Amino acid sequence: MDLSEVIRNVPNFPKPGVQFKDITTLVLNPEAFLQVIDVFANRYAADKPDAILAVESRGFVFGGALAVRLGVPLIMARKPGKLPADTIRESFNLEYGTDAIEIHTGALLPGWRVLILDDLLATGGTVSAACSLVKRAGGTVQEAAFVIELLPLGGREALSPVPVFSQITFHVDE
Repeated sequence: MDLSEVIRNVPNFPKPGVQFKDITTLVLNPEAFLQVIDVFANRYAADKPDAILAVESRGFVFGGALAVRLGVPLIMARKPGKLPADTIRESFNLEYGTDAIEIHTGALLPGWRVLILDDLLATGGTVSAACSLVKRAGGTVQEAAFVIELLPLGGREALSPVPVFSQITFHVDE
């Protein structure tokens, strides 16, 4: 199945001039959703990570399903104040300001090889922060994986030297 055909484009969201890639139509289609998880599972079956770090919130959808399939722990990277116990935090720059993500202290064990998973790679800021969290916790990033990559926004380059895998690529206006 051509997954690009089940992803809805939403023009002018969340602001004018942006064409949002909406994965809710993909997860409404069980065949498409299963295909995404199968592709990831086949890619990592022979060289399983020790854990998957999924980025809030759409990354949880794919990360949870893949963690269960591979039989590895799922670490949730969330916005500040959303996790109930002690956390480590990493800030990152946005177009207008800063944001941050956190993981629970001790969720990631030193020496673990971690797959970072999110739904979409744009500029790479959030996942770059996730990579920093993995390193600060004593782990290594095996790869950063995405359902969608928006090629012209430079996310892949921003994550270098971390390997990047994307199932679908788009130019921003597609």
